[in-house]
Amino acid sequence: MVILVLTFVLTKGRKKSRKPPTNVEEYPQHAWRRISYQELVRATDGFSENNLLGRGSYGSVYRGRLDDGMELAVKVFHLHFEGALISFEAECEVLASTRHRNLVKIISSCSNDDFKSLILEYMPNGSLAKCLYSDNCILDVSHRLNIMIDVASALEYLHFGHSAPIVHCDLKPNNILLDENMVAHLSDFGISKLLREEDSMMQTQTLATIGYMAPEYGREGKVSRKGDVYSFGIMLMETFTRKKSTDE
Repeated sequence: MVILVLTFVLTKGRKKSRKPPTNVEEYPQHAWRRISYQELVRATDGFSENNLLGRGSYGSVYRGRLDDGMELAVKVFHLHFEGALISFEAECEVLASTRHRNLVKIISSCSNDDFKSLILEYMPNGSLAKCLYSDNCILDVSHRLNIMIDVASALEYLHFGHSAPIVHCDLKPNNILLDENMVAHLSDFGISKLLREEDSMMQTQTLATIGYMAPEYGREGKVSRKGDVYSFGIMLMETFTRKKSTDE
């Protein structure tokens, strides 16, 4: 009996000592794909307006379907806009080095001298902003709470779980995408900043969205993790009150 009890305790202890699961995801090598420009043209029907999901400061996002049936979102950068190339490079740097269930997944990129695009996981339920202000999408309190917990989890990873702290700089409901299970994924890292470990703040001339920027960011261009937390707080209030940040 003593031997059996000791065996049971030791076996249970070994199971408990295993590394607990985390929200950080490791991507297998086969998850990355090479996708040509011609494939993207076919997948989006020539980047048709019918497949347009949204427009941002530096690019447009299209829904696409590859020949094998895989759905994806294609973010095409408008290279004639000043800052678009820098935005593309910033997103590549962040998305290529981050792994988390609440960050949008990058599938591939397509790049030449005249064309830059990111190929991302398609989110069938659109953005949090779309769901908040649409009569066709009903978010109860539980849904809203879970979405904000997902966003907080993504922020915690960016700020403290990455080799270099990452400041998103543009947290807002338009940049929170919802998958088929209504799990939230943080997207759009075009103006994000990587801090050196010894730095808690840096300067930038790139401004984010009015209504979500921290005061020191809007006035002096000071970027820090605290600024992201400020934006998260604004978004938290908006999510539960269903009133926009610029609402009187």
